[in-house]
Amino acid sequence: MNKDFGWKVALIVGTLLVFLYGIFGIPQSLSGGGLLAAITNRIHLGLDLKGGTHLILQVQVNDAVNVDSDNAVEILKEQLNKRKIAFADISKPDPANAPDRIVIKGVSPEARKDLLDIASERLAEYDLSSGADNSWTLTMKPQMLADLKNKAVTQAIETIRNRIDALGVSEPTIQEHGLGQYQILVQLPGVDDPGRVKDIMQSTAMLEIKQVLGGPYPSEEAALQDKGGVLPPDAILLPGHGAPGAAPGEQAWYLLSRVSAVRGKDLRDAQPSTDQNGQPNVRFELTGEGGQRFFDFTSNHVGDSLAVVLDNKVQEVANIKEAIRDSGEISGGSMSEQQAKDLSMILRSGALPAGIKYLEERTVGPSLGSDSIRHGVTAAIIGMLAVLMFMLIYYRAAGINADVALLLNLIILLGFMGYFEAVLTLPGIAGVILTVGMGVDSNVLIFERIREELRNGKTPPSAVDQGFSHAWITIVDTHVTTIVSAAILFIFGTGPVKGFAVTLTFGLLANLFTAVFVSRVIFDWVLSRKQRGEALSI
Repeated sequence: MNKDFGWKVALIVGTLLVFLYGIFGIPQSLSGGGLLAAITNRIHLGLDLKGGTHLILQVQVNDAVNVDSDNAVEILKEQLNKRKIAFADISKPDPANAPDRIVIKGVSPEARKDLLDIASERLAEYDLSSGADNSWTLTMKPQMLADLKNKAVTQAIETIRNRIDALGVSEPTIQEHGLGQYQILVQLPGVDDPGRVKDIMQSTAMLEIKQVLGGPYPSEEAALQDKGGVLPPDAILLPGHGAPGAAPGEQAWYLLSRVSAVRGKDLRDAQPSTDQNGQPNVRFELTGEGGQRFFDFTSNHVGDSLAVVLDNKVQEVANIKEAIRDSGEISGGSMSEQQAKDLSMILRSGALPAGIKYLEERTVGPSLGSDSIRHGVTAAIIGMLAVLMFMLIYYRAAGINADVALLLNLIILLGFMGYFEAVLTLPGIAGVILTVGMGVDSNVLIFERIREELRNGKTPPSAVDQGFSHAWITIVDTHVTTIVSAAILFIFGTGPVKGFAVTLTFGLLANLFTAVFVSRVIFDWVLSRKQRGEALSI
């Protein structure tokens, strides 16, 4: 039997110190309050323990499809006009329910080849089919439609995550939820202003700069009357702030070009600032490509007006006095400093690709979290003490061996959570308790096998060696199968279920080390201090 314990003891002590650091870090003081503060800084509490907001959102994926098909309509008009092909109308008959369907009317049969060329070269993601009365229908390919919708959900998750991270919410959960429902689960532990967070998440913050073709008008009816009752095909009517000198809160309407000179994707940065009057505003900068396009636009429209449009509302109208390249400002008479900060943060994080709808909202109060923590910790302590006492009573001196291994197992588990910044949830506490049970199970397997070998007449050293050798395969088998189950829970579970899977996995990995290696070292140390033939207390 190997009695050289030096490196083994050093490994165990080193492991203990490493994971104690994972739990406490470097505490400010060694008092109870200092140690508690150190633990809470390293191990974060989940929504069910800390309190906060639980939201389920649904991405309105048809919005993203409409944006793509609107672009396709503009491309069609541009290309047909460029090739001097006459057409009666290009429209989407049902943008709400079939946003991927575009109908072209009045194209002569002689232009069939040109239309097919346009569709194959510029709109490859659409299928083109002919219809009655010289009409054609463009329909997005099913795979492209599914990819676009899934991409909208993925982009919405990333955008919401960027905005939540910028707010400094601790350990948020933002992930896809449900099967085929285009839903997002958002859990925000410790949020003290859920209303503001919801507003920031829901804002699309779609920045556009468009040419002003007419206005301001006092109403939509006045704008239509000015244009003979019909808007130009390449123009849209949007609301905005009142004209200069108007009463506060008064709304006006502006006729703008449908095509934007600058869009949100051209934005490079946005920061809160102040205007020449000291009022809060947002200053933005454009990318190189966007800045060049903006420069070309303003160079060709000196003397005209342009509008800064945010979320389909005109924020500001200004005359173009000279060419502008890569920067601008967004201001509003009633914009507060906090609103300027929020708007700049939303613009930096990117616009949502589609609107979102709130399907479920639950607020968990911190008092529930305190109760959960207290009851959960109490249950863990009682369970731990009961297990420790049972092992001492049933296995006598060998029970001390098992208790030391269990305590080290708990330290390693909490240290793992500290290093990996895992979130502790109420099911996570259940995972800790289950890990203790698994640790006991491993020790019972080993100890009972040692007892069996002793009853068969083996010497204590031989019984210990045979006990660990035979129990090892069973322990590995049970742990691997349970870790696989925990991995499945982590992959397909959400929120607290993942917390349970994480703590269970960490605990099982720790138990493989403590129940087999640490426990064996302790047995070998005990046997090295006994006389030949002296009985083993087990």
